[in-house]
Amino acid sequence: MKFLYLFMALTPLCCAASVPPPVEDVNNVVDNTLDSLNKVKMLRPAAGSSRRGSNPVLFLVGNSTMRTGTRGNGDNGQWGWGFYMEDYFDAQKITVENHALGGTSSRSFYNTLWPDVLRGVQAGDWVFIELGHNDNGPYDAKRARASIRGIGRDSLVVTIQETGRQETVYTYGEYLRRYISQTRKKGAYPVLLSLTPRNSWTDSGKVVRADKTFGLWARQVAAEQSVPFIDLNGITALKYEKFGKYKVGYMFYGDAIHTSAFGAKVNAASAVDGIRESDALSALAQLLKPEAKVKPAGVKRIAGRMAGKPLVFTIGDSTVKNEDKDSTDMWGWGSVLGQYFDADKTAVDNQAMAGRSARTYLDEGRWDRVYDALRPGDIVFIQFGHNDGGDINVGKARGELHGAGDESKVMLMAATRRYQVIYTYGWYIRKFAGDAIEKGAIPVVLSHTPRNRWTPEGAVARSSDTYGLWAREAAEAMGAYFVDLNEISAAKLEQIGKSGALEYFKNDHTHTSLKGAHLNAQSIVEGVRALPDERIKSLLK
Repeated sequence: MKFLYLFMALTPLCCAASVPPPVEDVNNVVDNTLDSLNKVKMLRPAAGSSRRGSNPVLFLVGNSTMRTGTRGNGDNGQWGWGFYMEDYFDAQKITVENHALGGTSSRSFYNTLWPDVLRGVQAGDWVFIELGHNDNGPYDAKRARASIRGIGRDSLVVTIQETGRQETVYTYGEYLRRYISQTRKKGAYPVLLSLTPRNSWTDSGKVVRADKTFGLWARQVAAEQSVPFIDLNGITALKYEKFGKYKVGYMFYGDAIHTSAFGAKVNAASAVDGIRESDALSALAQLLKPEAKVKPAGVKRIAGRMAGKPLVFTIGDSTVKNEDKDSTDMWGWGSVLGQYFDADKTAVDNQAMAGRSARTYLDEGRWDRVYDALRPGDIVFIQFGHNDGGDINVGKARGELHGAGDESKVMLMAATRRYQVIYTYGWYIRKFAGDAIEKGAIPVVLSHTPRNRWTPEGAVARSSDTYGLWAREAAEAMGAYFVDLNEISAAKLEQIGKSGALEYFKNDHTHTSLKGAHLNAQSIVEGVRALPDERIKSLLK
C-alpha cells in the first residue's frame, strides 16, 4: 500500500501529487452528524438488541438518506428509507436495526460508529451498506469526512485542523472493503447499495445518476469482493422518471437530497425490489413477508371490471358512501351513481369511506389501493371537504392546512406520537389527481355536497370561497376536470325550497337520504355532460 504523508503547514492539500482532491461538496447540506454523537448513541439501538432467539438481524449502515437527523423521527419533515424496511420483513424470522446517522461518510461512520455496530453482528446476520452522499468536502477540516476518490489503495495522513489529531484517510472503495472484510469475519453477509438518487434532472428529463462516481465504485467493489450489489440509485431513478418531476418534488422535503415519508417509502421498496431480483440474495428474500401482506389489501369492488372497459372510481367521505342499504338509511351519492352510467360500458366502484378527510384517506392507505387498481381510461371522481377543516393533530386529527398551495407544516400527532408533514387541502386533491393522470386515468374533482344550511336571504350556503374554491384551484393546477357539485346541487335545493329540502337529508344537515343521494348524483351527471370530454360522457346512459 502506498502512503503519502502530508504536512499541512508545508503542502496544500489540493496539490498532493498522487492523491486527487476530494469530491467537491456542491450541496452544502448541513445535517445532524457527529456534533450530536453523544445524543445519538442514546437514541440509536444497541447493536443486536432486537435479536429474537437465534434469528438473524439485518443491520443498516448509512447516512441521512437512510436515517435523517439525530433522532431519525421525522421532526424535520424528513424520513430515511431505513425506517420503513422492517415493514417488509417477517419479524418472526429476522429483525431490522437502523444504525445509520445523518452526515456520516464511509470514513466517518467507519471511524466512529462502525465498531459499536460490529460488536453486535453475529454469524448469519446481514449488513446493508449505503454510504457516499457525504464523502466530499475537505479531507482535514470542518467535518473532515471526505474519502479519497475511487477504489484504489492510496491513503493519506492528514492533521485535522480543528483538533490537531492525525488520521489516515483511505479511498471510498477501501472503506467499503473494510466493512466487507470485518463483516465476513463475523460470519455475516455484507451487501453494498448505491446511493439514493437526488431530485436532480438532466435537460432531457432523466434523473441524474451516480453511476460514474460512488455508484460505479460501489458496484466495482461488490464485483471485486463477490458480494451482492443493489443498484438503489438506478431502481429508484427509473421510478422517479415514471412519476415525473411534480410527483418527485414531494418525494423530498427541505432540499433535493433528503426524502419525505413518500420518498423514503419508495427507496425502501426499491431496496426490497433489489433483494427479490438478486439470485445472490435469495436466502434473504425468503425472510421477506409475502407481498400481499406488505401492500394494502386489494380494492374490494362492488362491480368487477369488464374486460377492455373502463371502471369508474369514487373516493370521498360519508356523503359519497354511507350506510347505503335500506331506503330509510343515510345514503352517499357514490352508491347510486352507477344507475346513471351504461352498465354495458362501465361499472362504478365506490371506494369512499365515512369520516375521512383527504389527508386521512391517504394516510390510511385507501388511496394506495385505488391507485394500484387504476388502469388507463378509468375515471376517478374525487370529493372531500366535509371533514377537512377540523383539528389536525389532536382529537379526530383529520384536518389539513387551509388553501390549495404548497404550504406544509411538521406536526407531532397526539395519537401516534409521531411527526408528520401536513399539507394543504388542495395539495392532497392535487396528489390524487396527479396520481390518476400518471396511471392514464381521468380525474374529476368535485366541490363537496352542500349542507342543508340557509342564509337569512333564503339561499343555500355555499363553499365557493373555501373548499369549493380550493378544489377548483387544485383541479386547474393539475389540468384535471372540475365539477362544481356544491353549486349545482345548491341551486336545485333552492328550487325545491327550504321545507322541501328536508326530505333530501337524513338525521342532520350534512348526510343525505336516498333521495338526496340521487339529487347529488344527478348534479354530477349534469356537470359531466358539460365537460369537453366525450370519453366520460359516452359512458352515461
